[in-house]
Amino acid sequence: MLAFLCFIGIIQSQAPFGRLSVKGNKIVGESQKGVQLSGVGLSWHNWWSQFYTADTVKHLKNDFHANVVRAAIGVEKEGGYYDNKQKAYDSLYAVIDAAIANGIYVIVDWQAFQIHLSDATEFFTQVANKYKGSQYIIYELFNEPESASWSEIKSYSESLIKTIRAIDSSNLILVPTPNWDQYVKQAAADPITSDNNIAYTIHIYVGTHPLSYIDDAREALKTIPLFGTEIGAMNADGDGALNVDKFNQWINFYEEQKISYLAWAVQSKEESDSILKPSEDWNDLSEWGKLFKQTILKYQ
Repeated sequence: MLAFLCFIGIIQSQAPFGRLSVKGNKIVGESQKGVQLSGVGLSWHNWWSQFYTADTVKHLKNDFHANVVRAAIGVEKEGGYYDNKQKAYDSLYAVIDAAIANGIYVIVDWQAFQIHLSDATEFFTQVANKYKGSQYIIYELFNEPESASWSEIKSYSESLIKTIRAIDSSNLILVPTPNWDQYVKQAAADPITSDNNIAYTIHIYVGTHPLSYIDDAREALKTIPLFGTEIGAMNADGDGALNVDKFNQWINFYEEQKISYLAWAVQSKEESDSILKPSEDWNDLSEWGKLFKQTILKYQ
């Protein structure tokens, strides 16, 4: 009986596709078969800490069939990492532990707009030391570069990759791209070569971003793998009407190319990008929440 229970424990410790890695321009699981993750991101921990709970992760897995969640640890804004480091870590760890318990991957997102290498090094060093060896962890080095050039982003990312790899040699790392994660062709033209287990992030809000970005992404895929850590059917400011047709064109592209993607975001204000209404009732989703839930259930 003891041997049987130990065997069950081993099975439960395995992530859905095992440890993720990169092969060519695709993310693969331990079987070396292509993997596409789909899920929902939590909004800024400093503004929406009530959702950094096991209950939220359980809803995302069970209601949305998410196999990945993203913990957006706010850095620069009020109440963020600079104001209260312990709250940032506690919020993050609650989501990571819940994701592991529910058997889904979790993206550790340094939710900043400017480069803060020293602080990011401290942050990822602590997180990597705590969870090294866990197959569930994906490191996202920098949310959305607002003004940094690709050369600056590349240098920053290479430094953090070196820091993480000294602790965690195996887990997938996500590298940002310029202009709020839209200029993926710049990264593809001069990719990082010091590590081969990285993908590059793309953020798309279809009300603002032109469909020509699909062509850019398709071109970038000839050289680098992409990971859509944020997508929304509204404007880039998080508000405005949902453009369902354009959203579906992006989802079709992501599904065709097997690019992983997550909706933005678990929050509950009167804004288009909130998947919940102000009531915070998981049985009464916003228009966006209903659209994304329908989308993810269709494909996953």
